[in-house]
Amino acid sequence: MKKDYYEILGVPRNATQEEIKKAYKRLIKKWHPDLNPDKREEAERRFKEIQEAYEVLSDPQKRAMYDKFGYVGEGTHGGGYTYSGGGRIPSLEEILREFFGEGLGGFFGRDFFGSDIFDVFFGEGTATRERARAARHGEDIEITLTIDMVEAIRGGRKEVEYERYEACPKCGGTGAEPGSGYRTCPKCGGTGYIRQESRTPFGFFVTQTVCDMCGGTGKIIEKVCSMCGGSGRVRRRHKVVINIPPGVSDGARLRVPGGGNAGEGGGDYGDLYIIVRVREDPRFKRSGQDIIYDATIDYTQAILGATIDVPLPDGGTTKLKVPPGTSHGTIFRLKGMGVPSSSGRRGDLMVRVNVDIPKSPSRRERKLIEEIAKMKGYI
Repeated sequence: MKKDYYEILGVPRNATQEEIKKAYKRLIKKWHPDLNPDKREEAERRFKEIQEAYEVLSDPQKRAMYDKFGYVGEGTHGGGYTYSGGGRIPSLEEILREFFGEGLGGFFGRDFFGSDIFDVFFGEGTATRERARAARHGEDIEITLTIDMVEAIRGGRKEVEYERYEACPKCGGTGAEPGSGYRTCPKCGGTGYIRQESRTPFGFFVTQTVCDMCGGTGKIIEKVCSMCGGSGRVRRRHKVVINIPPGVSDGARLRVPGGGNAGEGGGDYGDLYIIVRVREDPRFKRSGQDIIYDATIDYTQAILGATIDVPLPDGGTTKLKVPPGTSHGTIFRLKGMGVPSSSGRRGDLMVRVNVDIPKSPSRRERKLIEEIAKMKGYI
């Protein structure tokens, strides 16, 4: 379905550029991922839609094309315009510089995130949230797990081991030496920010930047933890048992909540993402939920018929009756012996019969074949 950019920004189709910009500012404040740590995935999805809509509607040429055709660029079938940021989420600093230019850099100080300049343009409350973000959410970790086809089909539990940052056992993630505590930051007086005034041709310009001594918390550690150096976390080997769903495919991405790195300053753990790689079995070829197996039989078996053993992709064997007169390339379907799906239904095992015709039969074998050929009148 084509995207309604006007609906995404919440503006009428005859909205002015000023109204579009105002709506964009309001929405990025609401949905920027850095301001929504508790629902980051949803925020990233909504933010990308907002960016995409704004890039189109803020450009007169793109907007005219969208109003006329319902899409921009090559997006004829899906409303598919991709904003120039691609999959990357621009930081709050980049957004501010986009609106107000590099010339304001001197007023902002070294850190946008704690600056009241953001409050001036995007509303109140940002500086307070930034000070509360001293405890940062931990980073996600991605590892690769290689399994056999049998394990992929059967599924089950598997232990994986990897390195990650964990909460410091000595200080409990606070970063302070046990028995020590915190004291009010002498530079900011406990406010978490530094207030600065600058004279401009338009009068005094007042900004507030995050205190570089306390990082915006308003307090500093009296004595840093000797084990973690004040970060509140240490690097360790970690083991976790994961559930592999039956029928998992190569390249599947499994998520383990809380399996990532511990956050600094006692922040929550990130998530662990496991990329599954299925080791190929030379006997089988997977096609969706079905498995293809090539069975080779002698030409006499093809003529007279035979019962052969067929290996199963998840272990063991089964019997297959090959009827007399079976041709080369005939496929037999063994129902329910393939790969299980998420619904529990299993695919089929497709046995493709290849008839082996000898290039150099023995003397006796050749003589018998010639007799048959004479009997049929071929020679």
